[in-house]
Amino acid sequence: MTLYPLNAMEFQKAFPTDEACFEYLCLVKWPDGFVCPSCHGNESWKLKRRILRCKTCKKDISVTAGTIFQDLRKPLTVMFQAMWYVVCQKQGVSALGIQSILGLGSYRTAWSWLHKFRTAMVRPGRDKLSGTVEVDETLVGGSQSGKRGRGAEGKELVLVAVEDHGKKGMGRIRLKTIPNASGSSLEEAVAELVELGSIIRTDGWKGYSKLEKRGYTHLIIPHQESEPGDDPTPLVHRVASLLKRWLLGTHQGGQQFSHLHYYLDEFTFRFNRRKSTSRGLLFLRLTQQALEVKPAPIATLIAV
Repeated sequence: MTLYPLNAMEFQKAFPTDEACFEYLCLVKWPDGFVCPSCHGNESWKLKRRILRCKTCKKDISVTAGTIFQDLRKPLTVMFQAMWYVVCQKQGVSALGIQSILGLGSYRTAWSWLHKFRTAMVRPGRDKLSGTVEVDETLVGGSQSGKRGRGAEGKELVLVAVEDHGKKGMGRIRLKTIPNASGSSLEEAVAELVELGSIIRTDGWKGYSKLEKRGYTHLIIPHQESEPGDDPTPLVHRVASLLKRWLLGTHQGGQQFSHLHYYLDEFTFRFNRRKSTSRGLLFLRLTQQALEVKPAPIATLIAV
């Protein structure tokens, strides 16, 4: 089997049964051949219910245990179809769309699967942004009367960080919800998203004033009051505009604030792979990361 299907016809041919899906998960998990996590043996027997038994230490190993595939009640073929559909839709999909296209009887199942996929869209130990990084905040949420700006009510504050590659355009992005625009919140978020030693470009907001002490080179582009329409952080605002358009277009603005970070993870995954010409490669990346992240039971996905 090739490492990933190139199109829908190849996908259908590659994954007609649960057995084929199981073989693919084994291939993705152990691309150089089976390795026992206990004794590092290289040979195994195949048992029922997606279990392998190491020939050396005789321990049973589940390829899906400890992953988002754990305790799956639907056939693997259906889960694979959902993953393929998610990566093939360039603008993303809604839970209602997943339910309809796969004929799932429960909206709750489609909703939980989508959130499981979103948890897998964040690669464990992923690299931080580096180089010149433009940073600013944006408000996400429906229109509300009252206070505007960084302290507006009824909206969620999201920090946006974008690598500036000069003439080559924008590089990778990172998005993170933050409680407020105070210095401590902004500094902690920047430290989580951006490598030390990078150049951080911001507007003149005082919350960023101590970034130099954190180990960054801080470049301040103040607003020019004499020039209407001046924008000191244009890359961030472009990303923020695309994010809000995506939330309104694909999800009709129906995302809850308590689940917003899942949507931010999906948008980041899609944006950072926007130049990929292969849907199959995205399917492989999602499968790889789905085998690396911890299980996401629906009880942990539903906000309290």
